[in-house]
Amino acid sequence: MDTYMSVVCYGKDSEAAAEAAIEEIERIDALLSIESESGSVRRVNDTGSAAIDRETELIVEQALAFHSSTGGAFDITVLPLMELWGFTSGNFRVPESGEIDAALDRVGSGKLSLTNGVLSLGGAAGIDLGGIAKGYTSDRLMELLRSRGIESACVSLGGNVQCLGSKSNGSAWRCGIVHPFKKDSGEYLGIIAVKDKAVITSGAYERNFTDKASGKLYHHIIDPKSGYPAESDLSSVTIVSQSGILADALSTACYIMGLEGAIEYWRSGAQSFEMILMSSDGSKVYVTPALADAFSTDCMLEIISQG
Repeated sequence: MDTYMSVVCYGKDSEAAAEAAIEEIERIDALLSIESESGSVRRVNDTGSAAIDRETELIVEQALAFHSSTGGAFDITVLPLMELWGFTSGNFRVPESGEIDAALDRVGSGKLSLTNGVLSLGGAAGIDLGGIAKGYTSDRLMELLRSRGIESACVSLGGNVQCLGSKSNGSAWRCGIVHPFKKDSGEYLGIIAVKDKAVITSGAYERNFTDKASGKLYHHIIDPKSGYPAESDLSSVTIVSQSGILADALSTACYIMGLEGAIEYWRSGAQSFEMILMSSDGSKVYVTPALADAFSTDCMLEIISQG
C-alpha cells in the first residue's frame, strides 16, 4: 500500500489480534495491488476480461456506486492517466495534451462490465483500486478486531485512520489532521475527537512532483474528466464516516469537486458523512455542523450551513 502503517489495540490477546491485522493488510495488498500477480486486478488489466474473486467483485461494485453517486468524480479507471503522469512508476513527467487525450479515451467506468463474476474492460481501459483499497482495508480490520474481542483499537494506513470504540480509558480517540502547508514541521490544521469512525484525508500535498521546466507542482489526484491533476480550490479534504471505504472514495471525489461541489454533495444527503475542508490558500477551514464540537483548530473556522 506504499505507506507507513500502524495498528494499536487494547484488550485480552491484543498482541495476537494486532499480528492478525498485519496479516490481513498483507493479504488485501496482494489481492488488490495492480502489481500483484496473485490478485484479480492485475489479471483483469493484463487480459482485458477475467473472472474475479467475490471479494474484489464486491469492492468493484462499491466503486461503481461511488462513481455514479459522485457524478464521475470518483473513477477507478484512471489507471491509464496515473501511468501517463508517472504516479504508478515514480517516473514523473508532464504529458503532451495529445497523450492525455489518447489516455482519456481509455478512461470511464462506463467501459466496465461486471457480469456473473467476470469483469471486462472495454476500450483498452485499466483499473486501479488504490483510491478505496486502504479504506476497505481499515473496514476489514475493524471487523477482524471485533471478532477477536477487541473493543479499543486505532489503525493508521497513511492518511487513513479508523478507530474502533474509544480509547482504553473511555475517552475519544484524537486524530490529528496534517496541515498541508506545515506538514514538514509536523503541525496539524486541527484535531478531531472520534469514536467508531474513519477519518480519511486527501490533498495535493501527499504525492506530487515539480516540473523542472516550468517549476509547477503536479499532484496525484487526477480529474478523470480533464486528465490533469485536479485544479481544486481546496488544499485538504477530510471525510469522517463509520465506513472507511466510503470516506476513502469521498475524500478523493470531494477534493476534485472543490469547495462548493463538496458542500452541495454533502447537503444532498446522497451519502452519510461529515467533512473538514481547508481552502487552497490555507486561510480558512470549513466543517460540517456535526463535527463542530469535536473539532479543534487554530485556523479561521466556518461552520457549513445545512443550506
